[in-house]
Amino acid sequence: MRLLFRRQFLKGMFVSLAIPSFLIACGGNSTAPTTLTPTPELSSVSNFRDIAIADHATAYRTSSGQMLRQGVLYRSSALIPSAEDLVTLNALGIKVVYDLRTPTEIAGQADVLPDGAVYRHINIVGDINSLILPSIASPAEAIALMEDLNRQFVTNANQRAKFAELFSAIAASDDAQLFHCTAGKDRTGWATAVLLSLVDVPRDVIFEDYMLTNSYMASTISATYNALLTTYGKEFADNYFPAISVQRSFLEAGFDQVMKSYGSVDNYITNGLKLDAATQTKLRHKLVQQSFGQQAF
Repeated sequence: MRLLFRRQFLKGMFVSLAIPSFLIACGGNSTAPTTLTPTPELSSVSNFRDIAIADHATAYRTSSGQMLRQGVLYRSSALIPSAEDLVTLNALGIKVVYDLRTPTEIAGQADVLPDGAVYRHINIVGDINSLILPSIASPAEAIALMEDLNRQFVTNANQRAKFAELFSAIAASDDAQLFHCTAGKDRTGWATAVLLSLVDVPRDVIFEDYMLTNSYMASTISATYNALLTTYGKEFADNYFPAISVQRSFLEAGFDQVMKSYGSVDNYITNGLKLDAATQTKLRHKLVQQSFGQQAF
């Protein structure tokens, strides 16, 4: 019964049937620029950021010191921008939007696309048609459930195939692109961690980037907690709180599972996700600044 409850809850994190909506979390040749253009902050789209840049301004680098390319790939929560934020998004030239949510989530809040952007739905976790609001006995149980979710990103063959579909699509497009789930923290967080790993961003930096979600989503997390508090009481809100934010152990669980199942991140990418060498090379050239004499794909 406990295993069944956990599976139901993990799937239930992404649907909005019996769960209130506020619970859903979820080139060419170039050299590195001497200055960066800060990623704009969107008031209506939480957790929006360029995956190459921390805190809107500091560029990530690979272990060998190469700077990641700005303006290539963005991540966010559900893409429901205000009119003002849509103008900002239009200026970024985003031409492909990947929606990682379930059909149920999308039915609740459909994306509002930037001008000229192509929409692509890649449902990472599947959909569930009937769920009750889960009862979590303690914060520790919520943490364990979120850790299980990240392990499933690695062990579940269907989810691996969907992440591979996302990465292959990103590699195939030369345009600026954006991917998101509902909160931009779990499915989107794992996808970002894998991409940064693929281009050899140091692991400690990847964890720091993952934890930035709690800063980017601070107001959303606070509002969600207060709504839980008002609707269900303090005990429920406290028990559920870990599921509406992120903790280092969530991502650690995913990477630990990678090591257990594949022995290394490289093996996970090659043998688990089945991304061929050409696709991996395209992703590296797309995401990392190239020195003169190196042709970007």
